[in-house]
Amino acid sequence: MKDKENNYAFIDSQNVNLAILDQGWKLDFGRFRVYLKDKYNITKAFLFIGYLPENQSLYLKLQDIDYIIVFKPVLKRHDGNVKGNVDAELVLHTMIEYPSYQKAVIVTGDGDFYCLIDYLNKQNKLLGLLVPNVYKYSRLLKPFAPNKLDFMNNLQKKLEFKNPRQD
Repeated sequence: MKDKENNYAFIDSQNVNLAILDQGWKLDFGRFRVYLKDKYNITKAFLFIGYLPENQSLYLKLQDIDYIIVFKPVLKRHDGNVKGNVDAELVLHTMIEYPSYQKAVIVTGDGDFYCLIDYLNKQNKLLGLLVPNVYKYSRLLKPFAPNKLDFMNNLQKKLEFKNPRQD
């Protein structure tokens, strides 16, 4: 029966990337896509990311490994940092796609998504909440434990990017 599931993942890329880097490792997005397919039977994985023209090759690579990229325009601040919060896009696309998937996996540790996650859960459309770092995430998300909440901390060996030139 698992093969017939049609589940989607909605990924807050900035939250995931920063939380994983904070743990001292880098996520291999190719391995992560396979993990999502194998563990949650994800047929479509939406990756929400700020758009910078200089990262075009990264975006193409992510699309090649089966992510659907949803871009958010970013603003460059005077100090050189960029701001591109994807929260609204993630919520909107989760609801646009709502009739198309059986269940959703939300990948974030950001409490701003509480209302979305709560709604999906109450509608029996939440398959899981995958949080990048068990030590640094919004406690607003804690009520979804233990049956819906999972963490990426223990996935380093399985999902860490390994540069082949370092061998």
